[in-house]
Amino acid sequence: MASASEVNLNRLAVFVAVVEAGSLTAAGERLGIAKTMVSTHMQRLEAEVGASLLVRTTRRVSVTEAGRAFYEASRQILGIADEALQALDQGGVLHGTLRVATPIDYGAIVVAPALVALREQHPGLHIELVSADRLVNLVAEGVDVAIRIGTLADSSHRAVRLSTFSRWLVASPAFVAAHGNPTSFADVTALPFIGTAVLPTPLTVSLENRQGKKQTLRFSAGFLADTAPACRAAALAGGGVSALTDFSIGEDVAQGRLIRLMPDWATPAGGIHALFPSARYTPPKVRVFIDALKAHLQGA
Repeated sequence: MASASEVNLNRLAVFVAVVEAGSLTAAGERLGIAKTMVSTHMQRLEAEVGASLLVRTTRRVSVTEAGRAFYEASRQILGIADEALQALDQGGVLHGTLRVATPIDYGAIVVAPALVALREQHPGLHIELVSADRLVNLVAEGVDVAIRIGTLADSSHRAVRLSTFSRWLVASPAFVAAHGNPTSFADVTALPFIGTAVLPTPLTVSLENRQGKKQTLRFSAGFLADTAPACRAAALAGGGVSALTDFSIGEDVAQGRLIRLMPDWATPAGGIHALFPSARYTPPKVRVFIDALKAHLQGA
């Protein structure tokens, strides 16, 4: 079975013209190209998709059963492209629905404000924000773009790097007052730990310092939660030490609500990416959203 990457999508317009005009000659006249070029495009398209689409006679062409289904799909694809071009012709004003998937904490802290600002610029754009600390299937769940934090799994989707993050070891002032501020890794790992259950190894934290030295800490089972906001709430409540993302608790540390432990150490910087289905045509709403999110991050 052919994939979209193996098909010259320009031939879809020629194919649609042939079906609607009823002959290669009429399609060529409609498109302003020679009949021989139309015939060449059709032969190559059938080779690319691996199916017979047309039955040719001396005067007319008829459409095979597979060709009829392919014609309907081709019309939809060309229609989407026309809508995108029309949106650009309207001064870049976007319409339709933008469905974005994001981790819960990053969505609330970073993505939601950026989407509000985007919609102020494009009132005709409807927003659906899907927040979940799990990997969302973009195609199956109809997601236009997903924000992924950490290592990207191999996939056919396209990815744009937005920013980086690290995790810091933190605890509440009340917890530090009760248990002391640890000065060694052995002291840290002896303390109650709050782990993020959705991570592959929730009780293991790999750290490095500015000199490039590395240290892996292994904690005992204590308090596990399946969302990052719940872990943050448990840390604020004095439940123990936790390794939380800098973007989620940076303000807590700055305001003294959390204390950073072993401050010379942090997890290695990880990537924050925007992930969207791979296609030769990227919808304007996706491109504009990614640009808006980059601008929001630069101004944060």
